[in-house]
Amino acid sequence: MSDEKLVGIVLVSHSAAVAASVAELAQGLSGAGASVPVAPAGGTGRGELGTSAELIAAAAASVDRGAGVAVLTDLGSAVLTVKALLAEGDELPGNTRLVDAPFLEGAVAAVVTASTGADLAAVAAAASEAYGYRKV
Repeated sequence: MSDEKLVGIVLVSHSAAVAASVAELAQGLSGAGASVPVAPAGGTGRGELGTSAELIAAAAASVDRGAGVAVLTDLGSAVLTVKALLAEGDELPGNTRLVDAPFLEGAVAAVVTASTGADLAAVAAAASEAYGYRKV
C-alpha cells in the first residue's frame, strides 16, 4: 500500500535512542515495514536528554501525507512541548493530534491501525485503547 494516504506517526521521547527504538519495534511488529510513515523525535538538538520543539515539528512534517499525524509522547515535558506546538497553530501540520496512549503499546497499535488505511480518529482510538492491554 502506498503511504500517500496513510496517517503519519510521530514518537516523542526524552531520549533519541528510545524514540528510534520504539519506532523500529512498532514498524517491525506491525509488519508494516516502511509503508507507514513513522518518525522518532527524541532528545534535544544537541543529543542530550530532553525534548525539542524543532525536532518534533520536523518529524511531523516528514510524516505528513495529508491524512493526519498522530503524536505519541513518553513523559511530562514531551506532552507540554507538543501541546505548546499545537497551541501555536502553525508549527505542526494542520491535522495533527496528540494521542493519550501508552508509549510503546500505543505506538504498535497506531502503526498497525495506520497500515490498514484507517483515518486519524481510528488510529488515535486504537493507540488509546492500548491502555487496556492486559499482560497477565
